[in-house]
Amino acid sequence: MVEEPGVDDDVEAGVRDRHADVHVAERLPSDAFAGERDDAVICYPLRGTLPLAPADELLMIEKRRGLGADLYNGPGGKVEPGETPMEAAARETREETGVRVADLDKRGEFDFYFGDEHVFCCHVYVARDVQGDPHDTLEAFPEWRARETVPYDRMWEDDELWLPHVLDGDTIRAVFYFDAEGEDLLAHDLAVDVAALD
Repeated sequence: MVEEPGVDDDVEAGVRDRHADVHVAERLPSDAFAGERDDAVICYPLRGTLPLAPADELLMIEKRRGLGADLYNGPGGKVEPGETPMEAAARETREETGVRVADLDKRGEFDFYFGDEHVFCCHVYVARDVQGDPHDTLEAFPEWRARETVPYDRMWEDDELWLPHVLDGDTIRAVFYFDAEGEDLLAHDLAVDVAALD
C-alpha cells in the first residue's frame, strides 16, 4: 500500500492537522459521522478492462451546470435517501448520459472539504457492462475518451491525483482539502491499494 500525503508550500496552517489521527488507508474522517454526511458518486463506464490500456475508452461528461460546470468528469451526483451509492451511480449515469450500466465495481472513496466544511463523501465506481449510446442531456455532454486523451487540464485539480490509479486497477481512499470557495486544492492524503471498500 502506498500513501501519498500532499501539501502545497502555502497551505493554510493546520489544514491537514484537523484529521492527523485518521489514516486514510483504513478509514475516512467522515466515517465518524457517516449517518449524517452527504454522499455522492462518480461512475466511469469502460470499454476495456482494468488496467485500462491507453487506447481503451472511458465515458466522460462535460458538465453543463451545477458544481463543476464546464469541467470534465465521470457521470455522477448525490445519493438520494433510501438509495445505495451503487444504485445512485447507475441512476446518475443513465440520467446524465442515457447509458445503462451494470457490473459496477467500487474503486474509491474520498472526503472533500471546502475550507472547514465537509462537502461530501464521494464513492467512485467503474462499470464494465454498458448498454446504449450516450446522448446529450440537460446535465451533460457525454463522450467516449481514450485513456490517453483524458483532459486533466479541464478537470477538478484532484482528478489527476487519483483517476490514473483507478484506471490502473487500484483501489483508492483519500481526503482532499480545497479552499473555502472550492477552487484551489490546498492539501490531500491519498492511499493506494486499500482494502475493504464497501
